[in-house]
Amino acid sequence: MQTAIQLYTVRDVEKPLPEIVTDVGEAGYDGVEFAYRVEDADRDAVRTALDEAGLQAASAHVGIDAIEADLDAVVAAADALGYDDVVVPWLDPEHWETVEAVEATAARLAGLAEKLSEAGLTMHYHNHDQEFVETEAGVAFELMADQTDFMLELDAGWALAGGADPVELLHRYSDRVSHVHLKDVNLDSDEVPALGEGDLDIPAVAEAAHEIGAEWLVYENDQPRDPVAAIPHGADVLSRHV
Repeated sequence: MQTAIQLYTVRDVEKPLPEIVTDVGEAGYDGVEFAYRVEDADRDAVRTALDEAGLQAASAHVGIDAIEADLDAVVAAADALGYDDVVVPWLDPEHWETVEAVEATAARLAGLAEKLSEAGLTMHYHNHDQEFVETEAGVAFELMADQTDFMLELDAGWALAGGADPVELLHRYSDRVSHVHLKDVNLDSDEVPALGEGDLDIPAVAEAAHEIGAEWLVYENDQPRDPVAAIPHGADVLSRHV
């Protein structure tokens, strides 16, 4: 299993993205997961930075609207930056609140997964906590998963925050999880802790990720107190569990 950092973690670092990529390589990660800032960066410079740092492009978070609006552009970005895995990172809570909403969401995502597959890319869906709301027919996330077969990028911290057991989910959907997000949470407050300082059982999640044969363990902190220091901190924690 390899380690990566979701670059949303360092979105506020005041450096060009290629320089951040260099810092990620020096911290000891195996790869990066792109988001947001890469859309405005020089792709050739980013690809060169990856190669020079010895990093792989593990995947990229791409908004569902962007995929639906211009699939060709999504494919071109993946080709330029060297990844095959595209992750839909968010759908608003309204998409999960009723059985009918979940069914529509599942159909929408399945259709996109098919189009991306035809273009040579694999689609994943990345959860937050809103997917674990109870509907009349059960937990929304489980309803969506039962109606689809695309990949699931399980965010262990958000799943825990939603009231689910991330270890159980990893085993239940083992054949659909290649990327596992490690984000820590405090269950009794909205404060985002540093990885290893919250309520997520990191060793248990990492062990489950190993057991199911996941390819990537991806570190993320939505609101790091110090984004620069968060880079080596995440690498240090992940290095103990791969």
